[in-house]
Amino acid sequence: MKLPASFESRMKDLLQDEYEAFRRSCEQPRAQALRVNTLKLSAEDFLAVQPFRLEPVPWAPAGFYYDGEEDRPGRHPWHEAGLYYIQEPSAMAVAELAAPQPGERVLDLCAAPGGKTTHLAQLMRGEGLLVANEPHPARAKILSQNVERMGVPHAVVTSELPDRLSPRFPAFFDRIVVDAPCSGEGMFRKDPDACAQWSPDHVRLCAARQEDILRHAALMLRPGGTLVYSTCTFAPEENEGAISRFLREHPEFSVAAAQRQDGFGSGRPDWTADPAPGLEHTVRIWPHRTRGEGHYAAVLRKAEEAPAGGAKLKLETGLRRDKLPEPFQRFAEESLAEQPQGRMLLFGDQLYALPEGMPELAGLKVLRPGLHLGTLKKNRFEPSHALALALRPSQARHAADLQLGSAELAAYLRGEAIAGGGAKGWQLVLASGYPIGWGKLADGQLKNHFPKGLRWTGVPAK
Repeated sequence: MKLPASFESRMKDLLQDEYEAFRRSCEQPRAQALRVNTLKLSAEDFLAVQPFRLEPVPWAPAGFYYDGEEDRPGRHPWHEAGLYYIQEPSAMAVAELAAPQPGERVLDLCAAPGGKTTHLAQLMRGEGLLVANEPHPARAKILSQNVERMGVPHAVVTSELPDRLSPRFPAFFDRIVVDAPCSGEGMFRKDPDACAQWSPDHVRLCAARQEDILRHAALMLRPGGTLVYSTCTFAPEENEGAISRFLREHPEFSVAAAQRQDGFGSGRPDWTADPAPGLEHTVRIWPHRTRGEGHYAAVLRKAEEAPAGGAKLKLETGLRRDKLPEPFQRFAEESLAEQPQGRMLLFGDQLYALPEGMPELAGLKVLRPGLHLGTLKKNRFEPSHALALALRPSQARHAADLQLGSAELAAYLRGEAIAGGGAKGWQLVLASGYPIGWGKLADGQLKNHFPKGLRWTGVPAK
């Protein structure tokens, strides 16, 4: 790999004796990993049925390396079922450092494509309020799709700039993750385009943008809350420098000691001018020291005595249970053994189950105000793909379990109708025990409701 000359010169100065090991790592194949979705099954249960050869990622209990030459987890039916998320291993450290708890209010401020959002969701066990925000509309759509695939029941997906969110959520969140847009130096071997587009000016531009994002994040964190800042770059200006500038502007914050794993390095106060106290407690992940790409992370705490927010936010009331649309009630009685919990909201003809404690979001660009239950169509209700992926098999009255490697599962993934049996109406379709979509049974045929944009043209892996 040809590295930019000014980047190489800077890294030689910073790493000195370690530079040759770092340079050799740039020529090595990148590590590939997946994270088991513990909203659907435990890591232990997945290992008992794993279709791949897996090795643990030390810093993520649900993370596992796989052999990218032999295995193709992205082309396995269980990927469509959301049993795991393919994620760069170093990136798994960020949600672990944030350590969200069930029932908390959590914000992922720069969330696309959704790896850290869905990791936060499973650490929260699907409880509380998770706001996943992505300013770029196309990337926000991908984020929303990944939240759906992983069956996250308690997430709101927005697409706003931080300066539009901060006035709406003053001192509201218990934890905030800022995985900041950066120069991407840590991803050069994974993404050659990042290497080709790199320049010193881009580093400076990213650093200025990061300052602005952090400024708004600080306003949205409650006193005593935790802010985790991360990048996938080596540039001190975007890492130790960004944290030092932030702490000078926000004395109510301090650096908390981040838990380090073998191979993790510490932050380098000597790499930035006027370093803030505690930078040695931040984390650097190096590709020549461990199996992962380059990352930086800092855990920051907001003082308990910091000023609180303004007026208490008004919560979204939603629909009363006795006012739910009759077609949905009929569907739920016929097809669900257990109804979704919580309040519900009708956006036009779209019905959603709201996360607990969700404030009113009027005026914001909202892609997903909770779990999408389905669509009202004249006098009937059509359940959503998101609902199928959020259900446990026991929550559906009727199910069709198609086995891995079978002709029936291959046909279903291609969007074809298949022979079926049992009760007429909606059936939850399973891939060897795990929900993958809906079918509707009539006259011995299971009509296919697997989304057109997800349909396969090849044969699924066994």
